[in-house]
Amino acid sequence: MSIIQQHTSASLSDAWRTINIDALDPDSSQNFDTSTLHPPLPEISEAEVRQLNAQVRQLLRGGDSEGALRGCLETPVYNGSDSAKDAHMQTVVEVLQSIKASEMTPMLQRIYSSEGGSELLDVLTKYLYKGMSGGPSGGGSRAPARNLTPQATGFSQVGSRPGVSNESTGAATSVLLSWHEKVVDVAGLGSIERCMTDWRKV
Repeated sequence: MSIIQQHTSASLSDAWRTINIDALDPDSSQNFDTSTLHPPLPEISEAEVRQLNAQVRQLLRGGDSEGALRGCLETPVYNGSDSAKDAHMQTVVEVLQSIKASEMTPMLQRIYSSEGGSELLDVLTKYLYKGMSGGPSGGGSRAPARNLTPQATGFSQVGSRPGVSNESTGAATSVLLSWHEKVVDVAGLGSIERCMTDWRKV
């Protein structure tokens, strides 16, 4: 009699599939709290963001555009409500738009060479990507499409270029792309890699 013939249907059950092997492995992630891998981030309220944005705008009005940019980047909103994140993003874009193109590279070089400058440029890269993603904070929110009636000539009644809801959106994206180019020139491709792999999102 062969070994296969000795086994009954009861002994060939599927019970072995219900055993959780990971629970028996001491190195498994089920045996420790994975949330301890990330340090807790302080939550930033909307009131704190408004206060920070007011300070940044005051620096901007005073002519200290580098201080305004540093103020935005030193306090990124990682843990906060969506409205707080959007408000801070709008302030970052406002600061970036106010800086002349000729001042971009020298300012980025000064920030990069200072203590913690590499991390500040990584934060800037995160904000640049968020702004270019077309989210509400990047100015890329789309207006609902209108009902357009064709004229007798065959052309639609369009006030602006087709597919463009807001001309300032294109200008903001252009500014963000210019900043992205300068950041990569100063900090290298590593800033993009660190931005993509960082679990903290702005």
